[in-house]
Amino acid sequence: MKPARVPQTVVAPDCWGDLPWGELYRKALERQLNPWFTKMYGFHLLKIGNLSAEINCEACAVSHQVNVSAQGMPVQVQADPLHLPFADKSVDVCLLAHTLPWCTDPHRLLREADRVLIDDGWLVISGFNPISLMGLRKLVPVLRKTSPYNSRMFTLMRQLDWLSLLNFEVLHASRFHVLPWNKHGGKLLNAHIPALGCLQLIVARKRTIPLTLNPMKQSKNKPRIRQAVGATRNVVNHRLKLRLDSLYLPVWDSLPQHEPVHHSVRFPGVRHGL
Repeated sequence: MKPARVPQTVVAPDCWGDLPWGELYRKALERQLNPWFTKMYGFHLLKIGNLSAEINCEACAVSHQVNVSAQGMPVQVQADPLHLPFADKSVDVCLLAHTLPWCTDPHRLLREADRVLIDDGWLVISGFNPISLMGLRKLVPVLRKTSPYNSRMFTLMRQLDWLSLLNFEVLHASRFHVLPWNKHGGKLLNAHIPALGCLQLIVARKRTIPLTLNPMKQSKNKPRIRQAVGATRNVVNHRLKLRLDSLYLPVWDSLPQHEPVHHSVRFPGVRHGL
């Protein structure tokens, strides 16, 4: 397996039209994203890369959408995707539409996306499937230096492994559009052999594990030791007796003591002193 980080820089296309069948790729990707855009909400949507900027996100409820790229048009914020000029946990949705294939350090880009995303934020990643007709054309020496075959095609399982290390919960992972020159990618082939699709899509959410455990849940897991019933009652009775003795003894001791008084009783008609 080749390392994800490479020293050489590959220039990314400025738009989908620069790719063979690029517009068909974009429309196929938008059809897959529209059902998920309706579930996303928040305040800020960040599109990283020129290809991400052209994705139609009208179905998404997030109104403020920002395009970030190092060059090309349309760009609202010109910056290096590996050093995003945004604060931590300030973005609700991050879109990486075919951004990883032309990135020199995909790990760094995913860490930057993880940094700017809020807790439970959405991360959308798309790319080319190496196990497809697109991957076969990449093996042709004449086409290796042309776009999009000069890009890096990562397998779906490898990208899922990267996301698991960043504690992302993958909600959707699929491959589609088997025939790149077809408008719908070959409906019959997409239904039966979607694993050979030229495009792949991942929808994930950022999950955060709390540093401190919930005390209520932690107490439920502790085993409870039952005390002996007889021993408990004897101890309680002994303590109660000691408290009663300490309560009443000083009261009786404080009472004044008197000598007994003897009285003689006389009965009428009886002679005494005999």
